[in-house]
Amino acid sequence: MRNRRTTPRNGVARRSRLIAVTAGLVATAALAVPNASADTARTYSADQLSSASEAVLEADVAGTAWHIDKATDTLVVTADSTVSGAEIAEIKREAGANAGAIRVERTPGRFSKLISGGDAIYATSWRCSAGFNVRNSAGTYFFVTAGHCTDGNPPWYTDSARTTSIGPTAGSSFPGNDYGLVRYANTSVPHPGTVGNQDITSAANATVGMSVTRRGSTTGTHSGTVTGLNATVNYGGGDIVYGMIRTNVCAEPGDSGGPLYSGTRAIGLTSGGSGNCSSGGTTFFQPVTEALNAYGVSVY
Repeated sequence: MRNRRTTPRNGVARRSRLIAVTAGLVATAALAVPNASADTARTYSADQLSSASEAVLEADVAGTAWHIDKATDTLVVTADSTVSGAEIAEIKREAGANAGAIRVERTPGRFSKLISGGDAIYATSWRCSAGFNVRNSAGTYFFVTAGHCTDGNPPWYTDSARTTSIGPTAGSSFPGNDYGLVRYANTSVPHPGTVGNQDITSAANATVGMSVTRRGSTTGTHSGTVTGLNATVNYGGGDIVYGMIRTNVCAEPGDSGGPLYSGTRAIGLTSGGSGNCSSGGTTFFQPVTEALNAYGVSVY
């Protein structure tokens, strides 16, 4: 989650949209509350659940996220406060005969990408958080963060005055994925293999029910559990991400890119969600193992 994001290739329209989305997030609080249930009297196959998932994608309703709950064989659709009853009805029309497989959960607030994780990092006109420090086989040091932070390949700084350089964006993938890579070009900037005081020694995939902790430069450290896997999130404007980790950990603007971890294991990178750390919220994370594999780097 970041405070603000500009996207050079998309221009003023994308900048204006993000500012509006962020303002909406700040003004609202979120705590996921179940609002509708699936047809539990019928059993749906994996193919039917997959078809229902494709139907939600085709409906293209901003402010929705969805994942298959294997424990109940249902498709859980989380809808934020901007999603109307008519839009929910449209999703179910798209699902057709598989509409009964959809379980809708309402969450107050508005889904948005949240820009700052570990320590604050600054691009040209926005703030994010460093995720995990990593290195490649050649011994070059980087950190991973959210792809919507690195979108446009900006340079990065340690301070809001942009006087102390960290280095350039070395890789970026968003939308679809939400991860990016920044190289440490300034040798005077430290890059320990920790998140705060927690040593990180390996990376792992999330599991439902896993206890996790998130650290961010806006809200500090907060903990919770993994509530879903392989979630698709529609932030609007064509910004759709896949394969996300769904959690009940809170986050706020400025927390984007920050680390999600479980003990000494790196788990994810803060992508976005709804709510705040006063009332709670639903937050989604990019699995960190995908980013590490994409860039050929590892935690240490």
